[in-house]
Amino acid sequence: MIARALCALAAIGLLLALVQAVTLRKHLRAEAPWPRSFPFVSILKPLCGLDDALWGNLRSFARLRYPAYEILLGVKDVLDPAWPLALRAQKRWPHLVRVVVQRGAPGLNPKVNQLITLEKAARGGVLVVSDSNVRVRPGYLLTIAGLLDDREVGLVSHAVAGAGERSLGALLDNLTMCGSIAPGVVSAKRIARQDLVVGKSMALRRADLRALGGFERLKDVLAEDYFSGRLVKRDLGKRVALAPDPVLNVTRSQTLPAFFSRYLRWSVMQRKVVGNAAYSTQILLNPVALAAAAFAAAPERWTAAVLAAAALARTALHECSSRALRGRGFSSFCLLAPLADLIVACTWAAGLVRSEINWRGTRLLVREGTRLEQVEGLAAPERPLEGVG
Repeated sequence: MIARALCALAAIGLLLALVQAVTLRKHLRAEAPWPRSFPFVSILKPLCGLDDALWGNLRSFARLRYPAYEILLGVKDVLDPAWPLALRAQKRWPHLVRVVVQRGAPGLNPKVNQLITLEKAARGGVLVVSDSNVRVRPGYLLTIAGLLDDREVGLVSHAVAGAGERSLGALLDNLTMCGSIAPGVVSAKRIARQDLVVGKSMALRRADLRALGGFERLKDVLAEDYFSGRLVKRDLGKRVALAPDPVLNVTRSQTLPAFFSRYLRWSVMQRKVVGNAAYSTQILLNPVALAAAAFAAAPERWTAAVLAAAALARTALHECSSRALRGRGFSSFCLLAPLADLIVACTWAAGLVRSEINWRGTRLLVREGTRLEQVEGLAAPERPLEGVG
């Protein structure tokens, strides 16, 4: 009985995955509006160590088709391994790039700490937050400017595709980004009307950011990107726009433990954002894990057949979404997509009971609303996220 119920849930999960893949392809075929104005844009790019292909990522931002913008590269201090490369970029593109060293550490979110300093140094009326492992196409800023022409739009975000895999961990990460994360973000927006802002790329007007209280308001939360979108809607009454063109998250040499750690952190974050009940239902989006559980409950031929069918279907959907997002699939390596799904299911299970994360070498406790606390504060009771929740 349990095995049959799990197989039924796996079938529902496959249907949901199919809907997500179709929705993603439809979204990517939409045309971005051409901008009527070209405001000066400041691209805020916090650095932390030497990401895979960091120079190539920075070069993609130095070659954008846009009349007036600047790139601010932030480092926590001059001891960061990215510091010499940032100076090299400033020398290579002196008309575009400035290097900014973080001043102070007002919060527990290291990325937001950098963004606070970068925003103060920026000159643009539009601020674009972009992670260091992101690579973009030449029309990136044109799309953002076109969407921000609508004064009802308060924030622009992008779907993210994984690319550049050379190790097993990187391959599994990129498969998950293309086959699960990007379709999920797009479907949440287009079907459920829910904004799942991904901080890999988000843009907003400086005036709107200051009306929200600046980045300082997000200095102690883990999901600063999600809450940015939520605050734009709740406090400003504006919309979040999801651009039709994706950005690339370049991951080449990630290890398997790093892959697991990343999605464990995301799992903890998601549960603290949506709550235990909603988080528990997310396993429906992992039909391979449900089919595997059915086989474990009743290791028979028919459950093995269901597991094989679920794995092949998910593989095909991953490949389909990958081709739509990045112009090419993973070829035979896409057969490892079920393995990625099973590992992500393990992080989901761990996220049900875990509240502590290890982020950039620091142990932090994630409270309700993804509020961060030092591990030494374990005895503190959970409380709502004041001003954000």
